[in-house]
Amino acid sequence: MATLVGSAVKPAPRGSNLASQLAASRVSGRGFSRGTQLPGGLLQERDKRAKWHGIPILLQKLFESSHPNSDLSHAHSFLKVLSSQLSMEAMTFVTEDRKTPQESTFPNTYTFDLFGGVDLLVEILMRPTLTMQKKKPKMNDDLVKDCLSVLYNCCICTEGVTKSLAARDDFVLFLFTLMTNKKTFLQTATLIEDILGVKKEMIQLEGIPNLSGLVQSFDQQQLANFCRILSVTISEPDVGNDDKHTLLAKNAQQKRNASPSRAEVNQVTLLNIPGFIERLCKLATRKVSEATGANFLQELEDWYTWLDNALVLDALMQMATEEAEQSSTESSDESSLATSPLRHRLPQSMKIVHEIMYKVEVLYVLCVLLMGRQRNQVHKMLAEFRLIPGLNNLFDKLIWRKYTASNHVVHGQNENCDCSPEISFKIQFLRLLQSFSDHHENKYLLLNSQELNELSAISMKANIPEVEALINTDRSLVCDGKKGLLTRLLTVMKREPPDSSFRFWQARAVESFLRGATSYADQMFLLKRGLLEHILFCIIDSGCTSRDVLQSYFDLLGELMKFNIDAFKRFNSYVNTPEKFQAFLTQINSSLVDSNMLVRCIVLSLDRFESQTEDVKVVEVLSECSLLSYMARVENRLSFLFRLINIINVQTLTQENVSCLNTSLVILMLARRKAKLPFYLNALREKEYTEKYPGCLLNNFHNLLRFWQRHYLNKDKDSTCLENSSCIPFSYWKETVSVLLGSDRTSLCAIVSYIDEPFVDLDRDLLED
Repeated sequence: MATLVGSAVKPAPRGSNLASQLAASRVSGRGFSRGTQLPGGLLQERDKRAKWHGIPILLQKLFESSHPNSDLSHAHSFLKVLSSQLSMEAMTFVTEDRKTPQESTFPNTYTFDLFGGVDLLVEILMRPTLTMQKKKPKMNDDLVKDCLSVLYNCCICTEGVTKSLAARDDFVLFLFTLMTNKKTFLQTATLIEDILGVKKEMIQLEGIPNLSGLVQSFDQQQLANFCRILSVTISEPDVGNDDKHTLLAKNAQQKRNASPSRAEVNQVTLLNIPGFIERLCKLATRKVSEATGANFLQELEDWYTWLDNALVLDALMQMATEEAEQSSTESSDESSLATSPLRHRLPQSMKIVHEIMYKVEVLYVLCVLLMGRQRNQVHKMLAEFRLIPGLNNLFDKLIWRKYTASNHVVHGQNENCDCSPEISFKIQFLRLLQSFSDHHENKYLLLNSQELNELSAISMKANIPEVEALINTDRSLVCDGKKGLLTRLLTVMKREPPDSSFRFWQARAVESFLRGATSYADQMFLLKRGLLEHILFCIIDSGCTSRDVLQSYFDLLGELMKFNIDAFKRFNSYVNTPEKFQAFLTQINSSLVDSNMLVRCIVLSLDRFESQTEDVKVVEVLSECSLLSYMARVENRLSFLFRLINIINVQTLTQENVSCLNTSLVILMLARRKAKLPFYLNALREKEYTEKYPGCLLNNFHNLLRFWQRHYLNKDKDSTCLENSSCIPFSYWKETVSVLLGSDRTSLCAIVSYIDEPFVDLDRDLLED
């Protein structure tokens, strides 16, 4: 941006390119420091030829009429003229293809910035903060709105303006103070959101003057929009590089940054604001009128072709509701956001889209807080303020209405995908359920009282004790009505098209309910509702090809069947032909990264069932179930082991594929229990020689296990998850890894004993920083 302070300089030679010289001076810091230093006559003469549309001359007048202690009324009149010129370019940007900002596309906005317009508006806005007077002068609200709106237009239409503003910490913090005024809130929030999106360093919320008072002063509409801003400040930045997503890189980064991140500090700051979480829960669960007419979805999609921001939608709503009040004067909202042609075309269904977009932002913030370090504190508050029962009451009428889109768009699992408000709302809702249920006793709040009683009855019939979390559930905080939220979710899950991305999130949400220590009653509750048959249909018969969806179904199937003999019996009833069983195996083998959790479940379950041969039912299923019979053959277990070790190495380990390493460990731990570990290690050695790459498989596995020690022995949560999900004490995990990594070449349980000396290639520096 150009600078607005400096002494006069000689006029440029008549024939030179003034615009080029101005642009060059901004880079070099020499020459012109602002366009308003140039003589008005020269600007007027060059204006028509350069197609500046009088913008430099208007800026000069704006500068001259905006000196300190002036009443700024004349300045405002010049700004209105400028605003009307710039707003048309902003409208083009919003309604067309969001082209990359460049001079040729948006010449007016480019010229405005080139001649120092952006800096001048920042100076005008911040002028009250520079006075030494105790009573700060108050600026006209309409002038502030127009300044903010023009700045926003410059941000979206001219490259570099947003980053330039983001670099000014004083201006960013100052903008938050403008949010106290309801009349300027929308324009301020829109600009802040744009700036924070490109800011190199995350802003610290505790640095905002009187943040607690500011948030408490917001009405519900303002608070919802503020959540859109907050989402940038509480989410860990996306590193945007696949290499940095590896566990090796993540562990190194955590070692360097032992203290809490800015995002984590900001989360604590928010939780310390009185009433903040309670108000978000109210926003997330408040009811809205149902849409009328069959064309609602089409209307929604049509409007979304140009609406990409809840704040823009707010401006439209504000214009529609305040039209009478603004009829005498030109609305600054109209000029700034260039939306006046639309004011008479707002459909009634906009109100519902409005509410949906609010809830997307609120659910996102709640979801991030649920996954943070203060998870238990957040959980307690969400339960107390009845978030889950409230969402349950909205499920049929708003979250998952009964209409079906004819052109259903399939999206991947990236929660930041550019999709419609309706799709974003559903995905955020499902992500929230996943975070809420995952390894937490509050998961039973997703049921109603009758369903809780059903769980108790299942435990009683099976003659097993009820889980403690179920006993401790506060019945006054569970779902109301005939169905709980989990049951409603199962119902819509079965109706989704085979490749719908919602299936991925639905399966993840249901799986999170089952994760942790295996509960027979929880599994039976879902089995009775036909979940296993539905999953098998999707994997075998539906023609689903989405790897994301299939992975989520494999993981869910594993949690549903683990240690449950009834589930394996149901599996055998559905997969009742060799063709079906082969189709199932083909899906498993097509990507072990996706299916290895299911493989682990089968191996663990088989091991337990083989120790329960006094049970007639178990013996019957063991003899009849094709899946258990397949895994009982040692050559099949070895085949899985070979491939699990082969598809990963330390450099490529991520949170997604580290499960392959743990599944291979499970196979070897169970072998060790039966004194068969040497047999498995020798089989790996023979496989290497058969494939003519001696040492490759075992050297890789050795390095993987060394990484495993570093990774898991310092992470309580991960070790707890491994123990709960496998029912193998973590001490046995550690002991088995230590035995495998033993350096004694005479030990039959040490990997090094099976690598011939010439082929030993253990990378000792691989894990060093």
